[in-house]
Amino acid sequence: MRVRAFAKINLSLRVLGTRPDGFHELRTLFQSIALHDTLTIRRRRGAFQLTCDDPQLPVDGRNLIVRAARAAWKASGRRGSPRDVRIDLVKRIPLEAGLGGGSSDAVAALRALGRLWRVDEARLRAIAPTLGADVPYFMEGGTVLGRERGDVLVPQPDHPSAWVVLALPDFGVSTRDAYAWWDASASGKQYVASAGPRLPLAYVNDLQRPVAKRHPAIARIVTALRRAGAAHAAMSGSGSAVFGLFADKSDATRAARAISDGLCPRTLVTRTLSRAACRRARPGLAAK
Repeated sequence: MRVRAFAKINLSLRVLGTRPDGFHELRTLFQSIALHDTLTIRRRRGAFQLTCDDPQLPVDGRNLIVRAARAAWKASGRRGSPRDVRIDLVKRIPLEAGLGGGSSDAVAALRALGRLWRVDEARLRAIAPTLGADVPYFMEGGTVLGRERGDVLVPQPDHPSAWVVLALPDFGVSTRDAYAWWDASASGKQYVASAGPRLPLAYVNDLQRPVAKRHPAIARIVTALRRAGAAHAAMSGSGSAVFGLFADKSDATRAARAISDGLCPRTLVTRTLSRAACRRARPGLAAK
């Protein structure tokens, strides 16, 4: 079985403050894009095995695919550790880029293993938030508003189809660092439940400024994409990837070439995906 794990961008990411539980209160608008990793799932005798073509990615218990496999195995009623399956991961979504690659891989594995081990949709959805705050989004796909930690989801009408230029700097940004830098810039701002908007008020990424303060290239790329005609340009998530939205593929291609000429050599052009397109790519699920 071969499945695709699509990346995401954050059209908007508002950080409203620090919650009493220590997490950050968010209002974020997720959007699926066609850039994807590929997981190939094979039956084989022996202990569960994960391989990856990117040597930087751990393939042990630190990897969300392994954690997803363990959770799905347990949810299926089996004992011990998962076995008799091998997953080969072809990695195309960059690490530490704010594109959700690890979370999307986890959901792709959950759905595929749910089919093999006959774990129903409700159980898979219950597993998703235990793996990470972004993971539940990838159970939905398309355009979705994330509230609280970003894991309380409100599906939205699909964003108009757009071509996406991704600029991928040669450095990563850890989520932990990005939020720590926001904390320092916000001087301990506490979230008050009644003060937060239910919807993002504007397409803004509140993490962009503190991250760009440490990595000025991000601000330069955003400015260059806007000058190239992007309808909207911003850092995605906690960075380091920067995106620009274009109505026409030709305009997006020209902008990508302009950005890659000295400013950010690694660029690619992809497009947004609707919720229906994401669903069509899913493996079948076990019946309830």
